[in-house]
Amino acid sequence: MKYRLVLSDVDSTLIQEEVIDLLAIHSGRGEEVSKITRAAMSGDLDFKEALRQRVGTLKGLPVSIFERVAAQVNLSPGAVELREFCRSSNVRFGAVTGGFYQVLNHIPFFQELDFLRANSLEVKDGFLTGGVEGEILDRVAKAKYLEEFAREANAPLAECVAIGDGANDLDMVNRAGLGISFRGKKILRASADVSIEESLTEVIGLLS
Repeated sequence: MKYRLVLSDVDSTLIQEEVIDLLAIHSGRGEEVSKITRAAMSGDLDFKEALRQRVGTLKGLPVSIFERVAAQVNLSPGAVELREFCRSSNVRFGAVTGGFYQVLNHIPFFQELDFLRANSLEVKDGFLTGGVEGEILDRVAKAKYLEEFAREANAPLAECVAIGDGANDLDMVNRAGLGISFRGKKILRASADVSIEESLTEVIGLLS
Protein backbone atom coordinates (compact mmCIF):
# COMPACT_ATOMS: atom_id res chain seq x y z
CA MET A 1 0.00 0.00 0.00
CA LYS A 2 1.29 3.44 -0.95
CA TYR A 3 0.23 5.93 1.73
CA ARG A 4 -0.25 9.49 0.54
CA LEU A 5 -1.18 11.38 3.69
CA VAL A 6 -0.19 11.37 7.38
CA LEU A 7 -2.24 13.16 10.05
CA SER A 8 -0.92 13.21 13.59
CA ASP A 9 -2.07 14.31 17.01
CA VAL A 10 0.24 16.86 18.65
CA ASP A 11 0.37 16.69 22.46
CA SER A 12 2.27 13.59 23.66
CA THR A 13 2.61 12.57 19.99
CA LEU A 14 4.49 15.11 17.84
CA ILE A 15 5.58 16.84 21.04
CA GLN A 16 6.52 15.24 24.34
CA GLU A 17 4.39 17.47 26.56
CA GLU A 18 0.71 18.29 27.09
CA VAL A 19 0.49 22.04 26.44
CA ILE A 20 -2.54 22.50 28.69
CA ASP A 21 -0.51 21.05 31.57
CA LEU A 22 2.37 23.44 30.89
CA LEU A 23 -0.02 26.40 30.83
CA ALA A 24 -1.65 25.29 34.07
CA ILE A 25 1.69 25.19 35.89
CA HIS A 26 1.88 28.96 35.34
CA SER A 27 -1.56 29.40 36.89
CA GLY A 28 -0.59 27.35 39.94
CA ARG A 29 -3.00 24.54 39.01
CA GLY A 30 -0.57 22.20 37.30
CA GLU A 31 -1.10 19.08 39.40
CA GLU A 32 -4.89 19.38 39.29
CA VAL A 33 -4.96 19.85 35.52
CA SER A 34 -2.47 17.08 34.84
CA LYS A 35 -4.71 14.64 36.70
CA ILE A 36 -7.70 15.63 34.54
CA THR A 37 -5.58 15.33 31.38
CA ARG A 38 -4.52 11.78 32.22
CA ALA A 39 -8.13 10.75 32.89
CA ALA A 40 -9.34 12.31 29.62
CA MET A 41 -6.59 10.69 27.54
CA SER A 42 -7.34 7.30 29.10
CA GLY A 43 -11.00 7.66 28.12
CA ASP A 44 -12.29 8.03 31.68
CA LEU A 45 -13.66 11.56 31.17
CA ASP A 46 -15.55 13.28 28.34
CA PHE A 47 -12.92 15.24 26.42
CA LYS A 48 -14.95 18.40 25.85
CA GLU A 49 -15.96 18.72 29.49
CA ALA A 50 -12.44 17.91 30.65
CA LEU A 51 -11.04 20.58 28.34
CA ARG A 52 -13.48 23.20 29.61
CA GLN A 53 -12.52 22.38 33.19
CA ARG A 54 -8.81 22.65 32.45
CA VAL A 55 -9.05 25.82 30.37
CA GLY A 56 -11.07 27.43 33.15
CA THR A 57 -8.02 27.23 35.41
CA LEU A 58 -6.08 29.46 32.99
CA LYS A 59 -8.26 32.54 33.50
CA GLY A 60 -6.18 35.64 34.05
CA LEU A 61 -2.94 34.46 32.46
CA PRO A 62 -1.37 37.07 30.14
CA VAL A 63 -1.01 36.33 26.43
CA SER A 64 2.77 36.48 26.88
CA ILE A 65 2.42 33.00 28.38
CA PHE A 66 2.03 31.49 24.91
CA GLU A 67 5.58 32.24 23.85
CA ARG A 68 6.98 31.18 27.23
CA VAL A 69 5.22 27.82 27.07
CA ALA A 70 6.19 27.28 23.44
CA ALA A 71 9.83 27.57 24.52
CA GLN A 72 9.26 24.68 26.95
CA VAL A 73 7.96 22.32 24.26
CA ASN A 74 10.16 19.49 22.98
CA LEU A 75 9.45 17.67 19.72
CA SER A 76 9.13 13.92 20.05
CA PRO A 77 11.97 11.70 18.79
CA GLY A 78 11.66 11.29 15.05
CA ALA A 79 9.13 14.09 14.48
CA VAL A 80 11.43 16.15 12.26
CA GLU A 81 12.67 13.09 10.40
CA LEU A 82 9.12 11.93 9.70
CA ARG A 83 8.09 15.35 8.41
CA GLU A 84 11.16 15.53 6.17
CA PHE A 85 10.58 12.02 4.82
CA CYS A 86 6.99 12.93 3.96
CA ARG A 87 8.12 16.11 2.26
CA SER A 88 10.72 14.34 0.13
CA SER A 89 8.32 11.48 -0.70
CA ASN A 90 5.37 13.65 -1.75
CA VAL A 91 3.31 12.48 1.23
CA ARG A 92 1.12 15.20 2.74
CA PHE A 93 1.80 15.71 6.46
CA GLY A 94 -0.46 17.49 8.93
CA ALA A 95 -1.57 17.73 12.55
CA VAL A 96 -4.85 17.99 14.39
CA THR A 97 -4.97 18.64 18.11
CA GLY A 98 -7.03 19.44 21.16
CA GLY A 99 -4.17 21.82 21.97
CA PHE A 100 -3.98 25.48 21.03
CA TYR A 101 -3.06 27.55 17.99
CA GLN A 102 -1.64 30.33 20.13
CA VAL A 103 1.17 28.12 21.40
CA LEU A 104 1.80 26.14 18.19
CA ASN A 105 2.13 29.38 16.23
CA HIS A 106 5.35 30.05 18.17
CA ILE A 107 6.91 26.70 17.19
CA PRO A 108 8.48 26.73 13.69
CA PHE A 109 7.86 23.00 13.12
CA PHE A 110 4.12 23.57 12.96
CA GLN A 111 4.36 26.46 10.51
CA GLU A 112 5.77 24.08 7.90
CA LEU A 113 2.97 21.50 7.89
CA ASP A 114 0.53 20.96 5.04
CA PHE A 115 -2.47 20.99 7.39
CA LEU A 116 -3.08 22.15 10.96
CA ARG A 117 -6.23 22.32 13.05
CA ALA A 118 -6.27 23.21 16.76
CA ASN A 119 -8.36 24.78 19.48
CA SER A 120 -8.18 28.50 20.22
CA LEU A 121 -8.13 30.01 23.69
CA GLU A 122 -10.35 33.04 24.21
CA VAL A 123 -8.45 36.24 24.98
CA LYS A 124 -9.77 39.61 26.13
CA ASP A 125 -7.69 42.72 26.78
CA GLY A 126 -4.48 40.72 26.70
CA PHE A 127 -5.53 38.02 29.18
CA LEU A 128 -7.05 34.56 28.93
CA THR A 129 -10.73 34.48 29.86
CA GLY A 130 -10.79 30.81 30.83
CA GLY A 131 -12.86 29.93 27.76
CA VAL A 132 -12.36 28.34 24.34
CA GLU A 133 -13.32 30.08 21.11
CA GLY A 134 -15.54 28.19 18.69
CA GLU A 135 -15.65 24.44 18.19
CA ILE A 136 -13.76 22.19 20.60
CA LEU A 137 -11.72 19.59 18.76
CA ASP A 138 -12.69 16.22 20.23
CA ARG A 139 -12.41 12.74 18.75
CA VAL A 140 -15.33 13.31 16.37
CA ALA A 141 -13.83 16.56 15.10
CA LYS A 142 -10.43 14.95 14.60
CA ALA A 143 -11.95 12.26 12.40
CA LYS A 144 -13.83 14.97 10.48
CA TYR A 145 -10.58 16.83 9.83
CA LEU A 146 -8.90 13.64 8.68
CA GLU A 147 -11.61 13.40 6.04
CA GLU A 148 -11.23 17.09 5.15
CA PHE A 149 -7.45 16.77 4.78
CA ALA A 150 -7.90 13.62 2.67
CA ARG A 151 -10.32 15.45 0.36
CA GLU A 152 -7.88 18.35 -0.01
CA ALA A 153 -5.13 15.88 -0.93
CA ASN A 154 -7.44 13.85 -3.17
CA ALA A 155 -6.43 10.77 -1.15
CA PRO A 156 -8.82 7.95 -0.24
CA LEU A 157 -8.93 7.16 3.48
CA ALA A 158 -7.40 3.75 2.74
CA GLU A 159 -4.23 5.61 1.72
CA CYS A 160 -4.18 7.79 4.87
CA VAL A 161 -2.27 7.28 8.12
CA ALA A 162 -3.38 8.62 11.51
CA ILE A 163 -1.12 8.76 14.56
CA GLY A 164 -2.17 9.46 18.15
CA ASP A 165 -1.72 8.55 21.79
CA GLY A 166 -5.06 8.79 23.59
CA ALA A 167 -8.80 8.29 23.61
CA ASN A 168 -9.31 11.57 21.74
CA ASP A 169 -7.56 10.02 18.73
CA LEU A 170 -9.65 6.84 18.54
CA ASP A 171 -11.99 7.86 15.73
CA MET A 172 -9.34 9.13 13.33
CA VAL A 173 -7.03 6.19 14.05
CA ASN A 174 -9.90 3.80 13.32
CA ARG A 175 -10.95 5.64 10.16
CA ALA A 176 -7.53 5.85 8.53
CA GLY A 177 -6.19 3.08 6.35
CA LEU A 178 -3.34 2.72 8.86
CA GLY A 179 -3.92 3.70 12.48
CA ILE A 180 -0.83 4.07 14.66
CA SER A 181 -0.52 4.37 18.43
CA PHE A 182 2.62 6.24 19.50
CA ARG A 183 3.38 5.76 23.19
CA GLY A 184 -0.36 5.32 23.45
CA LYS A 185 -2.75 4.75 26.30
CA LYS A 186 -4.20 1.27 26.64
CA ILE A 187 -7.52 2.28 25.05
CA LEU A 188 -5.78 3.41 21.86
CA ARG A 189 -3.23 0.60 21.67
CA ALA A 190 -6.11 -1.87 21.71
CA SER A 191 -7.67 -0.21 18.65
CA ALA A 192 -4.66 0.79 16.55
CA ASP A 193 -3.25 -1.29 13.71
CA VAL A 194 0.31 -0.70 14.92
CA SER A 195 1.82 0.42 18.24
CA ILE A 196 5.24 2.05 18.46
CA GLU A 197 7.03 3.31 21.54
CA GLU A 198 10.51 4.61 20.74
CA SER A 199 10.55 7.05 17.84
CA LEU A 200 8.35 8.41 15.08
CA THR A 201 11.05 7.32 12.65
CA GLU A 202 9.45 3.88 12.99
CA VAL A 203 6.54 5.28 10.98
CA ILE A 204 8.86 5.87 8.04
CA GLY A 205 9.36 2.13 7.62
CA LEU A 206 5.59 1.68 7.43
CA LEU A 207 5.27 4.32 4.70
CA SER A 208 8.09 3.19 2.46
